[in-house]
Amino acid sequence: MPHIIVEYSDNLERAMDIRRLIDDIHQSVVKSGLFDLAAIRTRAMPRSVYRIADGKPENAFIHVIARIRQGRSVEDRKRLGTMVLETAKAAVAKLPSPPPIGFTVEVIEMEEEMLFRHMTLKVA
Repeated sequence: MPHIIVEYSDNLERAMDIRRLIDDIHQSVVKSGLFDLAAIRTRAMPRSVYRIADGKPENAFIHVIARIRQGRSVEDRKRLGTMVLETAKAAVAKLPSPPPIGFTVEVIEMEEEMLFRHMTLKVA
């Protein structure tokens, strides 16, 4: 673990490289030092049906859900959330004309007794 799910308004696809955003967020999670590399999963989920604030079509959002195993301190979870938020903000700030955008990061601990997994992935 963790599973990092990046939900975003699909109007961002015209303005930025979403693959690069995912790579940058993935690297910030790696740099946190909280997880084994082989356990980190980062994926994007575009949202084509949404309404943001006053409904203007240029409004955008990025919402990151970090689902992690239990056992990290509150400080570590806050640090992870802050790192991911700053990475997403930096990616949008690099755009020539950043859209009006809302960012959120949610760090959620998964209940260990409700977590079922199997992995054969090996990372050198």
